Amino acid sequence: MDIFFIDSTGDWLWLPVNPGEISIKREKQLETVNVMRFGEIDFPQAEKVKDISFSSFFPKVYDSSYCRYQPVPDPQQAMNRLNDLMLSKRPVQLLITDTDVNVFVLVSAHSSTFRGGEPGDVYFDLTCRTWREAKVRTAEEAASGSLEARLDLQPVPQIYEVAENDTLWTIAKRLYGNGNRYTDIYQANQALIGPSPDWIRQGQRLVIPQ
Repeated sequence: MDIFFIDSTGDWLWLPVNPGEISIKREKQLETVNVMRFGEIDFPQAEKVKDISFSSFFPKVYDSSYCRYQPVPDPQQAMNRLNDLMLSKRPVQLLITDTDVNVFVLVSAHSSTFRGGEPGDVYFDLTCRTWREAKVRTAEEAASGSLEARLDLQPVPQIYEVAENDTLWTIAKRLYGNGNRYTDIYQANQALIGPSPDWIRQGQRLVIPQ
């Protein structure tokens, strides 16, 4: 399992350490009406926004026993990136591989903790709320039958796991139909792959831009 946050520009944050557990809170919206002689009666409405929360940390030093990849990001820079996502007014794609979680969310809250004896490591608690676009028509739009998009969400990248004998060229040929687009994949994953596009390894998870 791997956890990615991918914004509408294609920039992504891959959490280096998986959380011990992920909590998904679901609720149904109820309208309660007090009816004379019968008391309160609940009428089910739309589903409430889901809360997705988990805790993890950004390690200062790579450790193969729990880190998902190397090199790990600088903990403070990674925390700053989470803070940017929280302050942003635009939703971000949350992708958790090996699960059904692949949704747009708003990062609603996060807190960080520094622990004695673990210099440089940054622990964090994170809460996301699934995003739902509010499509509100003006009188003019309703009359004309048109509805202007309130938020332009660009196509989001996908994740590809490198298989045996894969090259960036063969991956680009398979996914795009054009092997020459291997440079797009390399540029999106250069920090993970390294200085040469030939250095991909089986099991690496690559972000595939649209």
